[in-house]
Amino acid sequence: IENREVLLRNDFQPDVDLILKTIDGHTKIIFICSPNNPTANSFDVKKLEALLGKFNGLVVIDEAYIDFSANESLVLRLANFPNLVVTQTLSKAYGMAGIRLGICMASPEIIKVLNKIKPPYNVNELTQQRALDRIAKTDLIKAEVAELLRQRSLLESVLRQLPFVKQTYPSDSNFILVKVDDAEKRYEQLLLRGIVVRNRSSQPLCENTLRFTVGTPNENLKLIEVLKSLANE
Repeated sequence: IENREVLLRNDFQPDVDLILKTIDGHTKIIFICSPNNPTANSFDVKKLEALLGKFNGLVVIDEAYIDFSANESLVLRLANFPNLVVTQTLSKAYGMAGIRLGICMASPEIIKVLNKIKPPYNVNELTQQRALDRIAKTDLIKAEVAELLRQRSLLESVLRQLPFVKQTYPSDSNFILVKVDDAEKRYEQLLLRGIVVRNRSSQPLCENTLRFTVGTPNENLKLIEVLKSLANE
C-alpha cells in the first residue's frame, strides 16, 4: 500500500490544492488530524469541506484533541458529506488512555462495511463498563477540560514573556508548541531539572520547537518556575 505525505503550509494549514495534485485515481483514503499534532492548531473547516467535496474517496478526520478546541466537531457535517469519517478517542479529555478505546463515526453505509470486517469481539466488557462509567460523569469531564483550558492560557501567557521563546503557536489541544532559540539546549536544561518535554525539531516546519503538555496546576507552577529560572541562561 503506497503512502503519500503532503506538507502543511507555513501557517500549519492544509494545502488543499497540493493535496489534490498529489492524489490520483488509485487514492482511496486521505487522513487528516485536526486539531493537529504537534502543531496543536485546528484546520480551517472551509478547507476541509473543499477537500471533502472534491475527493471521491474517504476523508478520515482524526479528532483526538477536539474536546480542547473552540471549533465544532466535523461530526456535525456527516449528513452533508457521505465520504466523511470522524474518529475520536477516550485517551485525551476523558483521561482513559489505558483502556485503548476509540470511536468511529460515519454514514450508515460506511459503518455497515466496517461492521462486516471488524473482529466480532473487539471491545471487551470491562473496557465497555469503564468507558460508560466515565462518559456518565459529564459535569466532571467538562470541569476538568475547563480547568485545563485555564491552565493552558496561563502557560501561554508565561511562555510569551520568556526571552528565549521566539513564538508561541495558537493551541486547540492539551499541549502548546513553542519556537525557541535553541531547542536542544532548552530541552536538556529542562531535563536536568526533572521536566520532560518533546523536542519536535525533527518534524517538518517545526525547527527549534518544543511541545509542552499542559499538566496539573502544581505541575504547571513547577514548570513556570523552572522556565523563568532559565531566562538568563
